[in-house]
Amino acid sequence: MSGIGTGGTGGTFVGMPAFPRAAHDAVHDPILRGNLRHATHTIRAKRERAVGELADWAELREAGRRIKDHTLRHLDRYLVELEESVTAAGGTVHWAADAAEANRIVARLVQETGESEVVKVKSMATQEIGLNEALEAEGIRAYETDLAELIVQLGRDRPSHILVPAIHRNRGEIRDIFRSEMSAWGRPAPEGLTDAPAELAEAARLHLREKFLRARVGISGANFMVAETGTLVVVESEGNGRMCLTLPETLISVVGIEKIVPTWRDLEVFLQTLPRSSTAERMNPYTSMWTGTTDGDGPRTFHLVLLDNGRTDTLADEVGRQALRCIRCSACLNVCPVYERAGGHAYGSVYPGPIGAILSPQLRGTGSEIDASLPYASSLCGACYEVCPVAIDIPEVLVHLRERVAQGGPAVREGNKVVLKPAKGHAAERAAMRAARWTFARPGALRTGQRLASRTRRLHPRTLPGPGRAWTGTRDLPAVPAEPFRDWWQRTNGGKGEAK
Repeated sequence: MSGIGTGGTGGTFVGMPAFPRAAHDAVHDPILRGNLRHATHTIRAKRERAVGELADWAELREAGRRIKDHTLRHLDRYLVELEESVTAAGGTVHWAADAAEANRIVARLVQETGESEVVKVKSMATQEIGLNEALEAEGIRAYETDLAELIVQLGRDRPSHILVPAIHRNRGEIRDIFRSEMSAWGRPAPEGLTDAPAELAEAARLHLREKFLRARVGISGANFMVAETGTLVVVESEGNGRMCLTLPETLISVVGIEKIVPTWRDLEVFLQTLPRSSTAERMNPYTSMWTGTTDGDGPRTFHLVLLDNGRTDTLADEVGRQALRCIRCSACLNVCPVYERAGGHAYGSVYPGPIGAILSPQLRGTGSEIDASLPYASSLCGACYEVCPVAIDIPEVLVHLRERVAQGGPAVREGNKVVLKPAKGHAAERAAMRAARWTFARPGALRTGQRLASRTRRLHPRTLPGPGRAWTGTRDLPAVPAEPFRDWWQRTNGGKGEAK
């Protein structure tokens, strides 16, 4: 696999092919497809039952959407309030405009402690910026402590799911990874280790325990940050995160600026919707909250690195900004027919699935081949929108981003709006869209074209020529009906009314 490193979380996504090529390879891997099908169907069914228990689920979903939208509209004010609250509680706030700056800040903070290793809570923000690889370049080794992230790290792999990063691995593969790799990272796997879940979990527990007891620096992300108190919140299912958050002397949290909620009361909504949408549980097993530092309890030093890395540019897009509501539950991945078949690696980003298809091209831009392909990694079936606990209309954003790619130019800010700047490429596609716009704006021309197409349908080719060949290479051309709908309507209704 290209781009796989030897440290950090294993591989980065640099050099990955565009989605169509990556997905083509993935769908021909029967083991991968079997692993994905079993896992996503299981999680999906459990979520449906958990959500079905709440009569007010629709109201909770709407409340979550409104809280997130309100916060994003006033993000500047809440960020200042958060910084003041964290500082008053004994923490230190750092601002990072991009991944490189965030990595420099964290590396410097670790070096100032004199330590050469850190333990980490599962964090997508640190994966997004490639923190583990950056620390390794500075001689600092980062140990992942989430069980699934540990599997990915030991296997020199990439995460492929938001909730279950090692969803593409089965128990036999995990056993083999533990047997062959654990000794190089610390305590080796027990002799005679089998693929029984209890044995695998015990092997991970023994391997990680020595790291928890030895580590002096912990690194985390956060699911939420409360502006009014400066409190950070991490939800997890294993308790490994809590060990990272409480045992080290120094705690460094790297968090995207969109993770803010204004008040403690706002947490109530998300602590109901997040566990049911992600792990299908009524409440999260481990919900850890901390506010600055406290004498005699927990870390003595706390640093918060607030990460932008494309988020303010996303915020400026009136359609695309709703992606910043995401609470990383992964419900959209578990219902997506495309993700189920292609897997997370095909998306070439730490954010896979439907949410990744709209978030990654906004954070990174659509200039690269892989980011330009992501808005098309969807059938637009809408299942992702139906299960989203904060009502992100992912299909709407996908279509919006497809327009950006088709325009061929970057999104630029003009006043308070983001517009698409046309580029020289995609001339044929733009010409076709202009012709379609002209036709649809003229009912007479549209009717004539429909009748002509019906009468000549036997002469139509099975594949399109030129640039259209790429489209028909994987799809059948829709058959043209023998009679246009308008003509059928007038014939069957005796000319009464007009077909709309």
